[in-house]
Amino acid sequence: MPHTAAPRIVSARACAGSAKLFNYGNIIAVTVAGVPLFLVTGDVGMATIIAAIMGIVPLVLWFGGSMLVYALNRHHPEPRVGHYTQQAAYRYYALMGSLIVIGTFFPPEILYYRLYWLVAAAILIPWSIRDIIRINREQWHDVAIPEEPDHG
Repeated sequence: MPHTAAPRIVSARACAGSAKLFNYGNIIAVTVAGVPLFLVTGDVGMATIIAAIMGIVPLVLWFGGSMLVYALNRHHPEPRVGHYTQQAAYRYYALMGSLIVIGTFFPPEILYYRLYWLVAAAILIPWSIRDIIRINREQWHDVAIPEEPDHG
């Protein structure tokens, strides 16, 4: 006798939270990356090198973590979660790609890292906040995930 299980339910709150997750990660990574860049003087030295490295580490860590968030949420049962995740990913990956291309040619001066951070923060933070506000304003509903039939 085949067993028909009840569908699992993903709550509206969980859907909205998943849609906001990538944007929160973007805001945190960029904000944390900027702090060490402004704690050092402009003189080139060990502190400047450490500050530049510490400014890049959160971006790289979120780059890795964001791939997991993207993989989990891009094909979410609620299509809007995938949409918001994809849009946040486009912004973050575009900025990180430009950092690799442009940052390779930065001279050893903290000013260039600060300028890059200002541009990245000016693009990413307001846009992410705007998406979070849009997500909060949308009407979310519970989503039923149908159970796969047991073939055993």
